[in-house]
Amino acid sequence: MRHRNYRLFFSGQSVSLVGTWITRVATSWLVYRLTGSELLLGIVGFCGQIPTLLLAPYAGVIVDRSDRRRILVWTQVLSLLQSAALAVLTLGGWVTVTQILVLQVMQGLINAFDTPARQSMVVDMVGNRADLPNAIALNSSMVNGSRIIGPSIGGIVIAAVGEGWCFAIDAVSYVGVILSLLAMQLKSRDPHPPGVPVLDDLRVGLRYVLDSVPIRSALLLLAIVSIAGMPYTVLMPAVTAKQLHGGANTLGWLMAAGGVGALAGGLYLASRESVVGLGRIILVGTFAFGTGLIAFALTTNVWLAAVLLALASAGFMTQMAATNTIIQTIVDERFRGRVMAFYTMAFFGSAPIGSLLGGMLADRLGAPTTILWGGVVCLAAGAWFAVQLPTLRVLVRKIYIERGIIAAPDVDTGTTTP
Repeated sequence: MRHRNYRLFFSGQSVSLVGTWITRVATSWLVYRLTGSELLLGIVGFCGQIPTLLLAPYAGVIVDRSDRRRILVWTQVLSLLQSAALAVLTLGGWVTVTQILVLQVMQGLINAFDTPARQSMVVDMVGNRADLPNAIALNSSMVNGSRIIGPSIGGIVIAAVGEGWCFAIDAVSYVGVILSLLAMQLKSRDPHPPGVPVLDDLRVGLRYVLDSVPIRSALLLLAIVSIAGMPYTVLMPAVTAKQLHGGANTLGWLMAAGGVGALAGGLYLASRESVVGLGRIILVGTFAFGTGLIAFALTTNVWLAAVLLALASAGFMTQMAATNTIIQTIVDERFRGRVMAFYTMAFFGSAPIGSLLGGMLADRLGAPTTILWGGVVCLAAGAWFAVQLPTLRVLVRKIYIERGIIAAPDVDTGTTTP
């Protein structure tokens, strides 16, 4: 927080993310109210996320070539307009599922450029690479702190005045992050070499990811867990209504409970002073997420469901944030935008596949059974990563030593020296 640019970003983004979570709850509830269909919940999630899967690699190249702050300003302005359109349609009584699907696709297009630019810009805001792990963890805490406040407000607003005002609140919330971005004072980056075709840059970035065993393994685990486990978020309205016999307020409080767990995980990571041991945290987080989902799918008690969601969310948040920290710490600066685009694909981009599959399975098997099997797949993926972990530790440790992040062993005495 001693970095002015990061303070500006943190304050503006905190306001905006509360609005984003209000809209997420309102969108799911609106679709379920209009249709009563678990399948359409999955399709809406798919439409909002599939552009990220398709465009993130190209967006990563643009992020490496362009002014990251300018990209973020434009994405925030466009997101404001998207939420305002959804508010007008809903408050006017004209909204249809087709319109929601189109606007979700538009938001997905925006996010395809916004997320890699946002992730890559963290290192520009803090300046000192030593502060990067804590900045990433604080970002995760900010995101998940908004998950506590946003869904709670969303549930109350939906119950009081309807979904349309949720979208209006979200539109206004983007003003804060736009102003914070414009107020930043950032150093100019080295210009990208002219004349290099986009596809060549993309190919080189992909080869870099595939050749790096730690980055490749971490992204693969994140993608599997996102596909299998994260569909529970789009199925929450169905579980809340059918299995837990609750309404919009219940949904808001359950989502907030997940935010509490995720915030606790983020604060734990932010309190750590070293990147050493993050591989173990990824593994523990994966197992906690899978176990929490399985238990959540089996319960019919609202209070127990809230506790289990907190456990699952803490597990996923720590896995995701620890993965982000390791990748951002070991990545070559030339490839940061492209690598974070592949991270975006693994985290957000794989989610549409999971949302669509989750919606289809829930339509046939029911939402609780679908969530349960997602948890089982997460546990299996964690077991695979556990086998890989000893090798990954050796490779990552070499990079940490090369960059002076940890001490190197003295070959003569066996002790470590800075």
